[in-house]
Amino acid sequence: MSILITNIKQLIQVRDVNTTILKGSEMKELPILENAYIYMEHDTIIEYGLMEDHYSIDAETVIDATGKIVLPSWCDSHTHIVYAGDRTSEFVDRINGLSYADIANKGGGILNSAKKLQETSEEELYQQSVKRLNDLIAMGTGAVEIKTGYGLTVEAELKMLRVIKRMKQESLAIIIPTLLAAHAIPEEYHSNKQEYIKYITDELIPKAAELNITNYVDVFCEEGYFDINDTEAILEAGNKYNLRPKIHVNQFNIVGGIALGVKHNALSVDHLEEINDDDIEALKGSETISVALPGCSYFLSIPYTQGRKIIDAGLPLAIATDYNPGSSPSGNMNFVVSAACVKMRLTPEEAINAATVNGAYAMGISNMYGSITRGKKANLIITKPMNHYSEIPYAFAHNPVEQVIINGQVLVKHSEQ
Repeated sequence: MSILITNIKQLIQVRDVNTTILKGSEMKELPILENAYIYMEHDTIIEYGLMEDHYSIDAETVIDATGKIVLPSWCDSHTHIVYAGDRTSEFVDRINGLSYADIANKGGGILNSAKKLQETSEEELYQQSVKRLNDLIAMGTGAVEIKTGYGLTVEAELKMLRVIKRMKQESLAIIIPTLLAAHAIPEEYHSNKQEYIKYITDELIPKAAELNITNYVDVFCEEGYFDINDTEAILEAGNKYNLRPKIHVNQFNIVGGIALGVKHNALSVDHLEEINDDDIEALKGSETISVALPGCSYFLSIPYTQGRKIIDAGLPLAIATDYNPGSSPSGNMNFVVSAACVKMRLTPEEAINAATVNGAYAMGISNMYGSITRGKKANLIITKPMNHYSEIPYAFAHNPVEQVIINGQVLVKHSEQ
């Protein structure tokens, strides 16, 4: 299969030298070709350039992108899309004044999702989850990280991993599975958290590792969930099986988890709605990237990650959806890019970089995804006609995506499905 896209108004994120991460002021730079073309064979970007330099290419599929923008597909590095049912009743509770903690304390939140998932068959869980995945792809996401964490038992967590593996095998999108080994404490362990941590380290992590599905382990490091000592014990157990950390941290409180993540060479530290100067200093010089989740801040009405502070400190930043049933029930990366601009004070260039190159880095795949580079995978968005790429975050309630190409295959437009 070969594809040639011609007459592209703006070809965005063009990098002749493979770029795998952008830090600080580098995030302000977004290379563009005006009136351009791009040629792909099978699943790989082969050539691109200006239309005035365009030579005759015999492609099986030719797409005229007159008036349209072409850019790399979104790389969503933090989701929880494998879950059962929904939590709409908690949405109403929140409107009526209950906090995230209030809802959790009365048996809602993660425990609610865990109960539903445990009672749902593997096939039904797959069917619900793959529908969400297909919706994400139609909105422009070509690579997505999917966490477990709604199982809370070995059996249910392994069920989630098998579902993610099946999605990975059957979808065109690249999927990165993560074992969220410690997401919440089940009711039966509330009086003995250490016993549950032992259950995670001695049973869940070894059995999950046997499936050989994931390379990452995650912990919800937060007051009322898993503290620094708990988190370190779980990360050390994961390290025995070569599971690299990706940590939920500083969502509601500053707990020292960022420095702990850096200590254990975490690929990413995610949330950071709360962050201080010590956290910034801990990140400097590390290989750990911060991941902001503005959809969660919007839905829970909590502070937004100080993306401006992180970038101005010379650090890299990625943005992701946190798609989950309780605190961010949307996988729309177009909205996330807009929210990063409006609420986190990122420029459109910084937000697009955070959702492409740096999003790919936060999944460990930026060597092959996240930019328009010869030899990288052909995962692209073709927008609807627009004057400039800044319209993507500007028109925050508008769907800018007309067509999606994933691994060199043109997908039917969402509106035509």
